[in-house]
Amino acid sequence: MPKIAHGITTEWRRFDQLSAEALYEMLRFRQQIFVVEQRSPYLDLDGFDQSAHHLLLRIEGTISGYLRLMPPADRGAVVRIGRVAIAAGLRRQGLGRRLMTEALSFCRERYSGHAIGLSAQCYLVGFYHSFGFIEFGAPFDDGGIPHIEMRRD
Repeated sequence: MPKIAHGITTEWRRFDQLSAEALYEMLRFRQQIFVVEQRSPYLDLDGFDQSAHHLLLRIEGTISGYLRLMPPADRGAVVRIGRVAIAAGLRRQGLGRRLMTEALSFCRERYSGHAIGLSAQCYLVGFYHSFGFIEFGAPFDDGGIPHIEMRRD
């Protein structure tokens, strides 16, 4: 497993702030992890990217981590975090924790008072517990991968 060097940056972007090149790179990164690596033939282009905030983690300029945050639809709605991903060779080095910490800080700043929800892959429930999320409902299949809904109030 390669060690992370210097040059780690994170940046929030709205869909309309992504250049064609950055959008292509982001979608390619997600496809590599969720469709190719995890062998999950699911509809990644689901119509939510246009209204989402996109958090890109780059190492020396290359996307190495990603998540998207969907704002609440109205006052009582839940903020949704999704598509949390770290490049395969860089996992278990704290980058996922860095993404989630930044996302939760963003939620506190912009969406204070809203609950935060996500659909976790079941093997990552413990990771999300460490951020105060609790599971609810029964596990379900999403693209051939067991998931469970989790929420943090």
